[in-house]
Amino acid sequence: MDNFSAVFQNHILIVALVACVTAQLLKIPIDLIRYQKTSIRSLFSAGGMPSAHSALVGALATGVGQAKGWDSSEFAIACLFAVIVMYDAAGVRQAAGKQARILNQIIDDMFQEKEFSEERLKELLGHTPIQVFVGLSLGIAIAFFANGPLI
Repeated sequence: MDNFSAVFQNHILIVALVACVTAQLLKIPIDLIRYQKTSIRSLFSAGGMPSAHSALVGALATGVGQAKGWDSSEFAIACLFAVIVMYDAAGVRQAAGKQARILNQIIDDMFQEKEFSEERLKELLGHTPIQVFVGLSLGIAIAFFANGPLI
């Protein structure tokens, strides 16, 4: 049981989760400004500005670099993990979202007059490169802020 409580004392983990939650919470006012409407659904959905995945892995890698050293193996692992997650968010998942949009349009066109019983595919899956960059920047900033002055 002591090991379980130690998880909640892991500073790097907590900072990374705070960065992720902060990015998700920022989606509400950003959507309000951008679309003049807000939805609580954006708190629980993938995609949108900023990328919560990028904020999480950015804060994680930064925290590891601060704690273990920028030349450590641990930082190298965290950094490469972050690159893979961000590539996936902006590349693979973005492409899957575009494919879902096209398939939904095809289904709409084919079944205009008839009932189609299947659920629509989720279209907002990935991120644009700017959403990934803003999420990464947010995560790095939160990690530096959480660890105090650089000097």
